[in-house]
Amino acid sequence: MSEQVANVITIDGKEYNQDDLTQDQSYFINQIRDLQTKAGSLKFQLDQVTVAQNAFTNSLIESLKSEDKEDDEVVNG
Repeated sequence: MSEQVANVITIDGKEYNQDDLTQDQSYFINQIRDLQTKAGSLKFQLDQVTVAQNAFTNSLIESLKSEDKEDDEVVNG
Protein backbone atom coordinates (compact mmCIF):
# COMPACT_ATOMS: atom_id res chain seq x y z
CA MET A 1 0.00 0.00 0.00
CA SER A 2 1.18 3.48 -0.75
CA GLU A 3 0.84 6.29 1.72
CA GLN A 4 -0.89 9.45 0.62
CA VAL A 5 0.84 12.66 1.50
CA ALA A 6 -1.53 14.87 3.46
CA ASN A 7 -2.32 18.27 1.99
CA VAL A 8 -0.81 20.36 4.77
CA ILE A 9 -0.63 24.14 4.86
CA THR A 10 1.27 26.29 7.32
CA ILE A 11 -0.23 29.52 8.66
CA ASP A 12 1.58 31.57 11.29
CA GLY A 13 3.94 28.67 11.95
CA LYS A 14 1.14 26.17 12.61
CA GLU A 15 0.41 23.26 10.27
CA TYR A 16 -3.14 22.42 9.20
CA ASN A 17 -4.30 19.38 7.27
CA GLN A 18 -6.66 20.63 4.60
CA ASP A 19 -8.82 17.52 5.03
CA ASP A 20 -9.58 18.67 8.58
CA LEU A 21 -10.69 22.17 7.59
CA THR A 22 -14.24 23.31 6.99
CA GLN A 23 -15.62 23.71 3.49
CA ASP A 24 -15.34 27.51 3.83
CA GLN A 25 -11.72 27.29 4.99
CA SER A 26 -10.83 25.04 2.06
CA TYR A 27 -12.58 27.48 -0.27
CA PHE A 28 -10.50 30.35 1.15
CA ILE A 29 -7.31 28.35 0.59
CA ASN A 30 -8.27 27.62 -3.00
CA GLN A 31 -9.04 31.31 -3.59
CA ILE A 32 -5.69 32.34 -2.11
CA ARG A 33 -3.80 29.83 -4.26
CA ASP A 34 -5.60 31.00 -7.38
CA LEU A 35 -4.91 34.64 -6.54
CA GLN A 36 -1.21 33.87 -5.95
CA THR A 37 -1.06 32.24 -9.38
CA LYS A 38 -2.79 35.23 -10.99
CA ALA A 39 -0.50 37.67 -9.18
CA GLY A 40 2.54 35.80 -10.51
CA SER A 41 1.13 35.87 -14.02
CA LEU A 42 0.35 39.58 -13.79
CA LYS A 43 3.87 40.28 -12.51
CA PHE A 44 5.26 38.37 -15.48
CA GLN A 45 3.09 40.39 -17.87
CA LEU A 46 4.02 43.66 -16.16
CA ASP A 47 7.71 42.83 -16.61
CA GLN A 48 7.10 42.30 -20.33
CA VAL A 49 5.16 45.56 -20.67
CA THR A 50 7.81 47.48 -18.74
CA VAL A 51 10.61 46.21 -20.96
CA ALA A 52 8.62 46.98 -24.12
CA GLN A 53 7.75 50.47 -22.84
CA ASN A 54 11.43 51.13 -22.09
CA ALA A 55 12.41 49.95 -25.56
CA PHE A 56 9.92 52.28 -27.24
CA THR A 57 10.97 55.17 -25.00
CA ASN A 58 14.62 54.60 -25.85
CA SER A 59 13.76 54.38 -29.56
CA LEU A 60 11.91 57.70 -29.36
CA ILE A 61 14.82 59.36 -27.53
CA GLU A 62 17.32 58.09 -30.12
CA SER A 63 15.04 59.23 -32.94
CA LEU A 64 14.79 62.72 -31.44
CA LYS A 65 18.56 62.91 -30.89
CA SER A 66 19.14 61.92 -34.50
CA GLU A 67 16.66 64.54 -35.69
CA ASP A 68 18.29 67.22 -33.51
CA LYS A 69 21.71 66.27 -34.90
CA GLU A 70 20.43 66.64 -38.47
CA ASP A 71 18.90 70.05 -37.64
CA ASP A 72 22.24 71.21 -36.16
CA GLU A 73 24.10 70.11 -39.30
CA VAL A 74 21.69 72.09 -41.54
CA VAL A 75 21.96 75.22 -39.40
CA ASN A 76 25.73 75.00 -39.00
CA GLY A 77 26.11 73.58 -42.52
